[in-house]
Amino acid sequence: MTPPPLPTPTATARAAERRGLALGLLGVLIFAMTLPMTRLAVGPQDAPQLPPAFVTAGRAALAGLLSLAALALWRAPVPPRRHWPALAGCAAGTVLGFPLLLALALRQVDAMHAAVVTGVLPLATAALAAVVQRQRPSAGFWLCAIAGCAIVLGYAAVQGGGRWVAADGLLLLAVLSGAVGYVAGARVSAELPAAQVICWVLVGSLPLTLPAAWATWPTAPARASAWAGFAYVSVFSMWLGFFAWYRGLALGGTVRVSQVQLLQPFAALLFAVPVLGERLDPATVGCALAVIATVLVGRRLPVGTPRALAAAGR
Repeated sequence: MTPPPLPTPTATARAAERRGLALGLLGVLIFAMTLPMTRLAVGPQDAPQLPPAFVTAGRAALAGLLSLAALALWRAPVPPRRHWPALAGCAAGTVLGFPLLLALALRQVDAMHAAVVTGVLPLATAALAAVVQRQRPSAGFWLCAIAGCAIVLGYAAVQGGGRWVAADGLLLLAVLSGAVGYVAGARVSAELPAAQVICWVLVGSLPLTLPAAWATWPTAPARASAWAGFAYVSVFSMWLGFFAWYRGLALGGTVRVSQVQLLQPFAALLFAVPVLGERLDPATVGCALAVIATVLVGRRLPVGTPRALAAAGR
């Protein structure tokens, strides 16, 4: 009996990309709940719930304790020293910068507003990854990415009456922090299991996050729904979601898989309806379909990796 032919490198790469995109989509759906759940946790300015600083430190501390138990169960070795700078960059972006800036902004604006402004995160991640990882996306790929972000920003401008608010600056800084954290985490995930990467990031942050959570523990009572939002962003947004997200980035490539995140703001809009009671209008549905189209077209366009470019003599 003749053994089945081995998969060609091209077929193997395509299969890995498909798995990466699927895992990236799962991570995006988990992260999409972060905005409404964070809003639920911190509450609006006229009815504040948990302090933003506590939500930031507490979610990372709880996820860090879960990570400590998981690493002990897996008997995972300490990452080599060469990975420590990237792990620190990941912690600065995803454990500290993004959650804190997002929580502060969500005290001032609703989840739908935050969702459309943070929709530029995929382009920021792709641009940073292209520089750091020396990738060369095709012009068509960049056009699709820019078109998707333009739709997101256009939607934000229309919904906001052409006016930006102070919280938008916090949200854009959150986007930059998230991009730094994603790219740094993806670099380490190319060599270490994705689940271990986020666990080591969170465990390494415990000396900072545990005391900060204790120091910012809320002194006023909060609704049960606020604690439920805190629990979600701690276990899912801060921990389990990254298992899928970093593995997806490592398999499918940071530049390409990051574009799936263009769907995140509109998934967040949909989740905000049942969670927060915010209204969803037809314009949002139309923009969501347009963004999905840019992602589907963009994923079919070539992205040059360093190895492929070297082989082509470029």
